[in-house]
Amino acid sequence: MGATSKRTDIVPKDSRGQYEAAITEALIKFEREFMGRGPFRTRTNILDDLIVIRLEGVLTPAEQHLAKDPAGVKLLKEVRMNLIENAKDILKKIITDITGRKVISMHSDISALRGERIIVFTLEPNSDG
Repeated sequence: MGATSKRTDIVPKDSRGQYEAAITEALIKFEREFMGRGPFRTRTNILDDLIVIRLEGVLTPAEQHLAKDPAGVKLLKEVRMNLIENAKDILKKIITDITGRKVISMHSDISALRGERIIVFTLEPNSDG
């Protein structure tokens, strides 16, 4: 079969839902305050040492209009990616403050077609393994 690996869960299974809810709430607040518009729906999932956040309905009406042609999509994605890149330290701090774990990496993409953003954080494993 496959090689066995040490579990890298970043939060206890019995409190995972509480952590997911706290992260969801913090990311909604971030989107409203930093990006100027909150998502219609947000979902957070913690998977071992990964946090995956899906924010739906993040585009403004003007961005939705831009997304109707390829040049607009390119511009929209470029601007949104620059905004997230500039806020990377803020987002990492949010996650670290909630989980107590250092963020090793952050990845993000936005779909102009669906109006959703995906953010993935990789966190350092528990020191107690």
